[in-house]
Amino acid sequence: MKFIVSSVALLKELQIIGGVVNSTNSLPILDNFLFEVNNETLTLSASDLETTMSTSINIESTDIYSLAIPARLLIDTLKTFAEQPLTFIKTESNTIEISANNGKYAVAYVPGDEFPKALCIKDPSSTTIKGDVLSTSINSTLFASGNDDLRPVMSGVFFQFSSEGLNFIATDAHKMVKYSRTDYNTEKSAEFIMPKKPLQILKGIMLGNEDDIKIEYNDTNAQFIFGSSTLTCRLIDGKYPNYEAVIPKENPNVLIIDRALFLNTVRRVSIFSNKTTHQIRLKIAGSSLNISAEDFDYSNKADERLDCEYTGEDMQIGFNSRFVIEMLNNLNSSSIKLSMSLPNRAGLITPVEKNDTGEEITMLVMPVMLND
Repeated sequence: MKFIVSSVALLKELQIIGGVVNSTNSLPILDNFLFEVNNETLTLSASDLETTMSTSINIESTDIYSLAIPARLLIDTLKTFAEQPLTFIKTESNTIEISANNGKYAVAYVPGDEFPKALCIKDPSSTTIKGDVLSTSINSTLFASGNDDLRPVMSGVFFQFSSEGLNFIATDAHKMVKYSRTDYNTEKSAEFIMPKKPLQILKGIMLGNEDDIKIEYNDTNAQFIFGSSTLTCRLIDGKYPNYEAVIPKENPNVLIIDRALFLNTVRRVSIFSNKTTHQIRLKIAGSSLNISAEDFDYSNKADERLDCEYTGEDMQIGFNSRFVIEMLNNLNSSSIKLSMSLPNRAGLITPVEKNDTGEEITMLVMPVMLND
């Protein structure tokens, strides 16, 4: 077996699928990339059993063969090369010899038939969405998903597709984000929960990508097809909580404020908050917003006053500053709206301006009990 490939092109593709490879694997074969040579096409794959990703690249070859090569060793080596053709030759001593401009390198390989096969999606439904829209939907929601092993359904992002639009929801019971697109829809309604890892991989790859992404899915698996790449993953099994029930419908108290100003103030004031609760207090009266925090254990205290637009009754409400900062960081709007009903009911953060027609985003943050 012999093939010739560009060092830079190979490294680029391996770095894309390399996010699938775990630092520690239950099966040694998963520490490898699968190379499948089919004449002038090389298909590269990586897997952790739950998620498999493959991509194709053009090469010079007349062979048909498959083998697995150590992932970390190969990427570390390729990073050191300038652009040049690399020749891969299978030797009789069960190694792959890589010939570069100035040297030769031998790597032990494993037969390709030992590598786990990608999951097969039977009778899938499908929808198509632009890459940057998918990236934005993941970026807007993933940070709000939970990390509790006892509640695995909340550790992913809930995809809800229907004829009315696409919804992406994430929650950890303290905060929740619902990102909706009314400019995309599907003929058949579908709901499934995507795990974190494949979404983190997709988020980076799709950023700024305006090409169409085809999403295929059934009850157990989902597949994302884009360009010459395919990512297949197992879905999280379980029923997602009824998120609509926790969104307050009547919110007569509405605060509008510059997002960057609000974010920087919360960030600064929160430095003085209790390191366990991270509690900040919002005191709103007329067009004045006071943001304060206090750590009684160390006598630390901060209080800032901001001008704002406000309609509603004067009120005080407490929030965990970390959740508010996360939400404000993940909004692109220059101004935000904070809608509230009572100090013990969730607050809703929404952007005042829409960046995209058909885009709707609602962020919900649960209040914390104030220590009066």
